[in-house]
Amino acid sequence: MTFALGPRASAAGYRLAAFERTGSTNTEAIEHARAGERGPMWFVTSEQTAGRGRRQRAWIAPRGNLAASILEVMDVAPAVAATLGFAAGLAEEAALEKVSLEAALRLGEGRPRYALKWPNDVLASGKKLVGIGLEAEAVGGGLAVVVGIGTNVVAAPEGTPTPAVSLAALGVQISAEELFMALSDTWVEFRGIWDNGRGFAEIRRLWLERAAGLGEKVAIHTGTMTLEGVFDTIDDTGCLIVRTAEGRLVPVAAGEVFFGPVASVGAA
Repeated sequence: MTFALGPRASAAGYRLAAFERTGSTNTEAIEHARAGERGPMWFVTSEQTAGRGRRQRAWIAPRGNLAASILEVMDVAPAVAATLGFAAGLAEEAALEKVSLEAALRLGEGRPRYALKWPNDVLASGKKLVGIGLEAEAVGGGLAVVVGIGTNVVAAPEGTPTPAVSLAALGVQISAEELFMALSDTWVEFRGIWDNGRGFAEIRRLWLERAAGLGEKVAIHTGTMTLEGVFDTIDDTGCLIVRTAEGRLVPVAAGEVFFGPVASVGAA
């Protein structure tokens, strides 16, 4: 099976560049934007060798996993573009639910349970399944926004801050190509709701319905400090709001999130 757009994505005018193997789909997207590409265009591969995630961690996709990046040049401020990551999480979660129908029927109560982890991850049964990263760069005509989505389809990395898992290990037997086709269609839906930031209130509502750890103890490690409290909500800019033991509501724009009683241990 080869990579192809879903019918909804094709009808909406999206285009596709598929690679048997590449260093980074995000890099491919940014380089195309610098060369004049304005999108919307997907860059996909089932083997990525030199990708980078948050805090410059290696983002490697061994053959059979999915690395996909969507490029679009927009007339929005960078802070608004950053909220697109929440729409990406919703699109990925919806695609995963779609391709997991057979596994859900077969596994019953043992089926994978998907949840969205702030800011841009998707968890399956409490383990990291998907990482989402955004890049933006000013180009002629606006802001080139690239959303990179990496999914552990057949294999998961070891030694990550949050334990990782693959779809195969969860009993979901699908290919990277099948998942991408579903994702390209669900992306059209949630990108449309987001609507250049105008629809973020609805995206926020939908995201919170699927949020991991909402109302639970949380620790956020920012690199210079650790903030502990309860995950209260996300605000209208996408910041995570922590309610401290003293009752203060503290917004967090970026950081590594750990849930539950081991939160402070994991973030130390």
